[in-house]
Amino acid sequence: MTDSEVSACLERVRQRDEGAIHALIAHMHPLVYKIARSNLSRRGEEADLVQTIMAKVFSNLDQFAGRVPFKHWVSRIAVNTCLDLVRYEKRRPEVRLADLGEEEARIVENLATSEEGLDASLGFAARDLVQQLVACLQPIDRILVRLLYLEGFTAEEAGSATNLSPEVVATRVSRAKAKMRDRHTHLLKGIDR
Repeated sequence: MTDSEVSACLERVRQRDEGAIHALIAHMHPLVYKIARSNLSRRGEEADLVQTIMAKVFSNLDQFAGRVPFKHWVSRIAVNTCLDLVRYEKRRPEVRLADLGEEEARIVENLATSEEGLDASLGFAARDLVQQLVACLQPIDRILVRLLYLEGFTAEEAGSATNLSPEVVATRVSRAKAKMRDRHTHLLKGIDR
């Protein structure tokens, strides 16, 4: 949907047009699902979180003034809902080699002992390892890393979605990347012992 189509759809939603409500849900669902999935530590809970986000969007629809694109407004609600959820999750302070699954441990061992790149068969496990490294970040840093590197947001868009300045976004992401590198190095040292 284009911005003008979204605006027209929003007007019909405000008039309780059921077809427009379904069209708006269909339009928002991929974005909301992507944000929800990327911010959950356990898979399989996305549907509940998506419903919670959608409920918040529709209950606050009268607050949407149109000063920002609808996508950004929905993203901000999704990000804030994810942040609220993440704050309640118990986090482990660090990832240890013993915490990794068999394939993830093989990846770390492969990286530590080989000058070559990763074996193509380890692609999914590599993604899981990265997700575990990202999961060790503070909730806001985790969301910023995902917005910038997985969702393709600019620093300005990520700042708008999280109510941070682009400079703060850049600083937090830089520090988050350094933390992830440190944790990865820590894992590699665990293999050398």
